[in-house]
Amino acid sequence: MREIHKKISPEYFEAIASGQKTFEYRVNDFACEPGDILILEEYEYSEGQGTTQGRHPTGRSIRKRVGYVAHTTDFDWLNRPDVKADFENYGAQIISLLDEDR
Repeated sequence: MREIHKKISPEYFEAIASGQKTFEYRVNDFACEPGDILILEEYEYSEGQGTTQGRHPTGRSIRKRVGYVAHTTDFDWLNRPDVKADFENYGAQIISLLDEDR
């Protein structure tokens, strides 16, 4: 089990803190597997989210245990002509699955 530290914007931090957001979508530039602890550290961006200028930590963080991890490079079905055409037209969505009684 590893602890992995990642930055997160305030709006996503709040959604996770409230329990509304139960997934995380990230660029696959780090190793992550079930059982690891993801430490999401809130950062504010005074110069806009797409830049490192004006980025600073708020001091808040959330610890979450990693469950299922999927890598989009493993999704062979994205290469099917019917799926590829739909993906190009509509994009994709990530869907979180919760127990029905929640």
